[in-house]
Amino acid sequence: MFSHSDIWAAIDRLAETNGLSASGLAKRAGLDATTFNKSKRVMLDGRERWPSTESVAKALNATGTSFGEFVSLVGGTRMSTRPLPILGFAQAGAGGYFDAGGLPAGNGWDEVSFPDIPDEAIYALEIQGDSMLPVYRDGDRIVVSPTAPIRRGDRVVLQTAEGEIMAKELKRQTNRTIELTSLNQDHGDRSFMVSEIAWMARIMWVSQ
Repeated sequence: MFSHSDIWAAIDRLAETNGLSASGLAKRAGLDATTFNKSKRVMLDGRERWPSTESVAKALNATGTSFGEFVSLVGGTRMSTRPLPILGFAQAGAGGYFDAGGLPAGNGWDEVSFPDIPDEAIYALEIQGDSMLPVYRDGDRIVVSPTAPIRRGDRVVLQTAEGEIMAKELKRQTNRTIELTSLNQDHGDRSFMVSEIAWMARIMWVSQ
């Protein structure tokens, strides 16, 4: 997988190829000017700080750069691609498209070309409708990993034991409960017992 330094170096190259500083790139993306500064890349306690997928996605949108082009900036080499399973988000809720671990199963999945990153479990869902505005728009594609670790504040896709599929932000998780924040303020937040969740997977990327 890409290292911490690989990702930050790619952001620096993205800024340079667009004639910008790290601060200038952040401003163009509508972010705080210090978002990509070198001082923000390591926490006060010495731990590595990674850029959020949302901030990188905004930078790519602002510069007209595709995800594949960004990946080519990581290490300065262009990566090969592979087919990635993709399904409409509304269709996913019909049932029969996931196994017990949240991996794609059954028929009905299409394929889309995607950079060959070292995570064999990832798949894509295409957003349909406006129920997730303003975070995700109709036609956006979110890339989901059932195997990536999930932390508070991460955006996730999950399936309840009753079969309902939803995309939310993880607000809090204990041994007994999971609290979720809705991406659209018109929809209420949700809370479940852990036993009521079939699986939960982290949203790694969004292509807008």
